[in-house]
Amino acid sequence: MADEDTPATLAGKVTNKDPAVGLQAVVALRRLLEELERLHVDNARDQGWTWQSIATALQVSRQTVHEKHAGRRKAMGKED
Repeated sequence: MADEDTPATLAGKVTNKDPAVGLQAVVALRRLLEELERLHVDNARDQGWTWQSIATALQVSRQTVHEKHAGRRKAMGKED
């Protein structure tokens, strides 16, 4: 995340009337959200959470969260 895309800066951009600025903020927020999800899914798995527990916390199906993260974790050498 670039310095100009800090959460505080993004908060000011999301209400901007210029669509280019607002849409730029949407992209940056999506990236931040994905990064946060990866971080917290990895943390949960490292602490022994099941895929079902993570899915419940994220309000998605177990299959959805497993398909999204298990392959990435395996490529990182993490045991699941």
